[in-house]
Amino acid sequence: MDSPVSADDNGVNMKPELMEKETLYHCIFKNKAILVFKDSQEMLNCYEIEEESLVNEIKKCQSNEELEKIFEDYMKDRNINN
Repeated sequence: MDSPVSADDNGVNMKPELMEKETLYHCIFKNKAILVFKDSQEMLNCYEIEEESLVNEIKKCQSNEELEKIFEDYMKDRNINN
């Protein structure tokens, strides 16, 4: 199965038709983490993370659950309220 979000030498590739609503997808492009999700109104939301330590943690992710835990821990460690 094709991944809804991927990266190659030409940039980030997104296939919204393969995305589930409210599910976070990610890829790494030029040492940046690219996060994408389709909201309940089918709008794409994209974020770019450059913080090296956070990008390195994201690179290790094997599942969406791991990715969400990284952000939960990051927010908790920095007292960030969502």
